[in-house]
Amino acid sequence: MKIAVIGAFGKTGRAVINEAQSRGHQILAIAHKDHAEIELKADKLLIKDIMDLTTDDLKEVDAIVDAISAWTPETFYVHTDGISHIMNILKGTNIRYLKVGGAGTLFINSEHTKMLKDRTNYPDDWMPLADALVESLSRLRSYSNIRWTYMTPAFNYDPKGTRTGKYQIDGEEYHAQDDSKHYISYADYAVGMLDIIEKGTYERQRITLVNEK
Repeated sequence: MKIAVIGAFGKTGRAVINEAQSRGHQILAIAHKDHAEIELKADKLLIKDIMDLTTDDLKEVDAIVDAISAWTPETFYVHTDGISHIMNILKGTNIRYLKVGGAGTLFINSEHTKMLKDRTNYPDDWMPLADALVESLSRLRSYSNIRWTYMTPAFNYDPKGTRTGKYQIDGEEYHAQDDSKHYISYADYAVGMLDIIEKGTYERQRITLVNEK
């Protein structure tokens, strides 16, 4: 398969690229700027802002992993307008779109009226990004004709964790009593991402990847 990874130089993007390459997939790495100091195991590198991507840029890929990172209000558009832009490109195609989500958007009650970000102890400096990701998920849910999946990593998302090859797929609710134990490594998240791409599962769903219990 040919897989495009947007946000290729980020930690999640690199984890996905490494896992995909180990399985023999072709990789189109996409980033808004080059980072020559970081080695990517990609077949091709495309330097473009997400809003500048075109149908021609993506027409030959089988799946898109959107692992883009944005931490300031000036860049939050990549999670909202960026999604709308990609969805317009994908209309009428069979291309999978998998968005790396945020744990702050997980529901903490069965009525799905409160999210993890609404907890009193949720860090204030995380709130703006969480709100942007709520909007990104809302926009994705509005597309019934696109093969999207919103994949949330566990609350404790560890860039230094090892690859065990094991993980568990949960739904949209957060039930952990201890945030530190709601865990997955970047490497195992990438394993789950590639398994879902290869199997073609969980279309038009939001899921959570956590360590196997």
